[in-house]
Amino acid sequence: AFFASKVEHESKQCSSKGFQRLGSSAFDRVYTANQNCGHAYPTFLAVLWCAGLLCSQAPAAFAGLMYLLVRQKYFVGYLGERTQSTPGHLFGKRIILFLFLMSVAGILNYYLIFFFGSDFEMHIKTITGAISPLLLIP
Repeated sequence: AFFASKVEHESKQCSSKGFQRLGSSAFDRVYTANQNCGHAYPTFLAVLWCAGLLCSQAPAAFAGLMYLLVRQKYFVGYLGERTQSTPGHLFGKRIILFLFLMSVAGILNYYLIFFFGSDFEMHIKTITGAISPLLLIP
């Protein structure tokens, strides 16, 4: 909602009429940042859901909240210079990777239980719980 309101605000600030807004770099930056966030959101939801379901809910929820804050940082950084959005982008990629690895660990644990009868769920939850605070390091 914040991103959409920023796009609407910048759109109203443009003096040109119609869908084509030529020469408005502020609108272009806001619109591009909104599109980038919108395109990354389905991937985030998928890995968040899989990590919480297959591995551990608490670290997945923490990583999800961190991701939302990082996307806010990315969006605000994109409103300035494009290079200011790079730390938020890289930080977001790291959180998505963490959630993806949690999902893979949960899937591997399922197959270890199914084929070998070995359950490493407690070990995986301990490791992900210990690693999730490391996401705070920029």
